[in-house]
Amino acid sequence: MNYSTYLITIAIIFALVLFGIGIEKVYKKFAKKHPELGPFRKFDGCGCCSGKCSSEGKSHCG
Repeated sequence: MNYSTYLITIAIIFALVLFGIGIEKVYKKFAKKHPELGPFRKFDGCGCCSGKCSSEGKSHCG
């Protein structure tokens, strides 16, 4: 069996996760420097409404 394929796949997935974390940090810095563009959107709950839709019995935001 060729283990190099598995190692390359794991490395690519790990790099994508780190890239996503880096992009989120850049987004937070940008949002902090430019408050006139609106508040930073948190990625918890159901996105835009931050979990409020689940308490209202809706299945999605909107």
